[in-house]
Amino acid sequence: MNIDLSTIPPSQVYQLMTQTVVPRPIAWALTESENNTFNLAPFSYFMAVSSQPPLLMLSVGKKSTGEIKDTTRNLLETGKVVIHIGSVGTEKVMTKTAASLDYGQSEVDINNIALTEFSGFTLPRIASCAVAFGCTLFQTHEIGDTPQSLLFVEIEKIYIDDSVVSEIDERLKIDALKLDPLARLGGNEFVTLDKIISVVRPK
Repeated sequence: MNIDLSTIPPSQVYQLMTQTVVPRPIAWALTESENNTFNLAPFSYFMAVSSQPPLLMLSVGKKSTGEIKDTTRNLLETGKVVIHIGSVGTEKVMTKTAASLDYGQSEVDINNIALTEFSGFTLPRIASCAVAFGCTLFQTHEIGDTPQSLLFVEIEKIYIDDSVVSEIDERLKIDALKLDPLARLGGNEFVTLDKIISVVRPK
């Protein structure tokens, strides 16, 4: 089957892309609103793009009203975000935080999500997440007709739970199976790690 994307509507393009570009990591992004409440939302158009500087990228669409989403608004205003990697067991509450709320309403409060201090960073982090990145806005870029916001953020601090990390040859080794991260497929589907395949790269 060959599909010419110019012949189908954007909604179908989205469905095809999210079912074929898989699995996708999920950024569970916490920002602070003007009224000092915390916004929390998941994004699976998300990836690492550079290690020097250490950059992550979120691709964020618009609300159905055409307004920018609260994550974008807060990040543009405060310049700060904490991106979490959710583990298996967080999929239900993570999905709840994708609900559209009025600006200033907190997904954290509504869903009783426990936060804790993020040492050395201005925002807190989700207490139950084994990995959190404290980030500062690096650059924004608008693309497409809508347009879509590409938000590049620079990692300043990383929290890693001791239970998923060990040290090998002076390097930190993250046990991916212990981290047990969630990843997105299409529709309402998630996928989890089953096994790890290790292949040595050629020199």
